Amino acid sequence: MSDKHISSQFDVELNSISTQVLEMGGLVEAQLHQAVYALIHLSLEAADQVLENEVRINQMEVQIDHEIISTIGRRQPTARDLRFLMAISRTTQNLERAGDEVARMARMAKSIIEGGSPRSLPSHELRVAADLAAALLRKTLDSFARLDTSMAVSIIRDDDEIDQEYNGFLRKLITYMMEDPRTISTSLDLLFLAKSIERVGDHAKNIAEQIIFVVKGEDVRHTSKDKVASVIR
Repeated sequence: MSDKHISSQFDVELNSISTQVLEMGGLVEAQLHQAVYALIHLSLEAADQVLENEVRINQMEVQIDHEIISTIGRRQPTARDLRFLMAISRTTQNLERAGDEVARMARMAKSIIEGGSPRSLPSHELRVAADLAAALLRKTLDSFARLDTSMAVSIIRDDDEIDQEYNGFLRKLITYMMEDPRTISTSLDLLFLAKSIERVGDHAKNIAEQIIFVVKGEDVRHTSKDKVASVIR
């Protein structure tokens, strides 16, 4: 938060909470890269590491929520400060759910590796979508740190690119399954992996909406992109 308060300790508390959110988001981003690495390189060790770190993400959500509740109880914030704390709570929820999706990816990667599934399937193409999702999440965290509404609007628009990658990958997998029924099981695993990546992008978009809520006081969830853009003008 850039605004200063009479109580310098309040600023310290808000900055501490914000720092923890950024750390949590960075861990989710790293987890996403690790899960894709596990699939591409058939690494059980990488997949297991993702699953081990899932516990840490869950703990961070609980810790941040505890500090938010404690801060509200002590400071009784109003207006933008209260919106900021509410938005942080929603942000950590989205980060935790994104972490759940990444853990699901790691479990599917383990299933594919342990099942000795065909390497001819286009698992490498998931990296494109995963890189987009990771970049979107990183951009979202940057926007959150700066409370940059213009960047938040661009994030909401960029989510469409991940959706397009998912739809293209889906069409390719359908072709594989039609041509060789033996690939159906693994293709379905890859489909669910792709869907998890797409959902990570959705959670990044949800966080971007919270940034606009903090700065403008407008709840832009479930509204059109044009209306979202008009809010920050």
